[in-house]
Amino acid sequence: MSATCGTDVPGVAGAPEPIERHPRAAVTVLCAAGIVVALMQTIIVPLIPQLPTLLHADPGNTSWALTITLLVGAVITPIGGRLGDMYGKRLALIGSMSCVAIGSMVCALSTALVPFLIGRGLQGLGFGTIALGISVMRDIVPPRHLGSSVGTMSASLGVGGALGLPFAASIAQHLSWHALFWACAAAGILGAIGIAITVPESPTRSGGRFDLIGAAGLAAMLVCLLLPLSKGSAWGWTSPLTLGLFAAFIVVGALWSYFERHHANALIDLAVVVERPVLLTNVASVATGFAFYSMQLIPIQLLMAPTSSPNGLGFDMLTASLILAPSGLLMFVFSHISGRLTDAFGPRISLSLGGLVIGTGYIVFIVAIAGPWALNWGLMVTISCLIGAGLGIAYSAMPSLIMRAVRVEQTGEANGVNALMRVVGTSMSAAVVGMILTWSMIAATAPDGQTIAVPSEVGYLWSAGISLGACVIASVVALTIPASRRVVEERV
Repeated sequence: MSATCGTDVPGVAGAPEPIERHPRAAVTVLCAAGIVVALMQTIIVPLIPQLPTLLHADPGNTSWALTITLLVGAVITPIGGRLGDMYGKRLALIGSMSCVAIGSMVCALSTALVPFLIGRGLQGLGFGTIALGISVMRDIVPPRHLGSSVGTMSASLGVGGALGLPFAASIAQHLSWHALFWACAAAGILGAIGIAITVPESPTRSGGRFDLIGAAGLAAMLVCLLLPLSKGSAWGWTSPLTLGLFAAFIVVGALWSYFERHHANALIDLAVVVERPVLLTNVASVATGFAFYSMQLIPIQLLMAPTSSPNGLGFDMLTASLILAPSGLLMFVFSHISGRLTDAFGPRISLSLGGLVIGTGYIVFIVAIAGPWALNWGLMVTISCLIGAGLGIAYSAMPSLIMRAVRVEQTGEANGVNALMRVVGTSMSAAVVGMILTWSMIAATAPDGQTIAVPSEVGYLWSAGISLGACVIASVVALTIPASRRVVEERV
């Protein structure tokens, strides 16, 4: 018989035929593991003001608790995808969740900065889980269910991000910060066990030798790019260290690209990366990642700013994070809607529509800030939900575009690179939006009478305007991606 699928990939000779029965338990466990990994990015946020006291360290050094996880996660995502293609995605997934568990235990036991940073780095090694989970779904999920399953896995990033702040704030407030990391360790262990029990091993492996030189070069290149992006505002954007790292990124990137193009068993097949469908999808992913993280940075500051400041709403961290939590739930819901849109119109239309919906959220935000109306928490919920809905549509479409464009044995590698592009976008957002908000700081009076610095209205408007531009870029670029024809797979 035949099965028509709009979210499947072009037929490849020798590709494994997905099993007919939907492996719901495996998909559920993979999505839960994705949520756990996404939590690792946000659980640290409520602790940042307290880390200097908790770890007996300088505030400038404790900021590395965020930076090191970002760097390690960015490096491991494409490398983990390649290892999964070579040696088995199930094994790579178990390894990723084990690293999350071990890193969380190290953090929970830490009383000083250095071991805490080691633990945060180990947590970052689990960041390849979402890309690996999407890749393994291509092997085990029937074509007619692939779009919705991939969409749910993609949405786990938003669900984890939305739930991370209230989860971390409530545990840290009512128990202790050590209990927070013990809970993460337990989640990591359960995730590894669940994957071992429910997820079958991928039948297709690319084999070959692992490209150690390519991995080292990629790590060096990403550090030279992401480190100045994340620390440039503290070091100074024109400081010799910042400019030197950017220059090193260009030099190392050129050398790495030359080596990879001439290496028989390259870590990343650059010939595939520069193909038009993959390249344009990755460009749109950078822009979407930028728009995503801007909305992580802007609303929380408005919600927590004292009422004496322009548009400040004066909520505490827990209340503010609960106001923003529906965004992650909308992302989850619209990831399924994205699958249906992809079936009907193709993933490039879904990606473009996602960019438009995110852009609508930014337009509402700009009008709310610049207009004569008073900003309130209900309006912030509406804006946040628009962003979440758009992200659910866009993030679900990206893996479908990638999987249509690459061979089955390159799925992990290609999805890893695509996930990396989203990390690059979020890093650029952290640098640009963070710099604008810092530049626009004005004095305001907190409820306890102390004078604090908060972003001005101009800073919010510029940040939202640039992010709106990123949404337009993502939407337009998505429409230029070559359309993939619907595939009919013949089954016995």
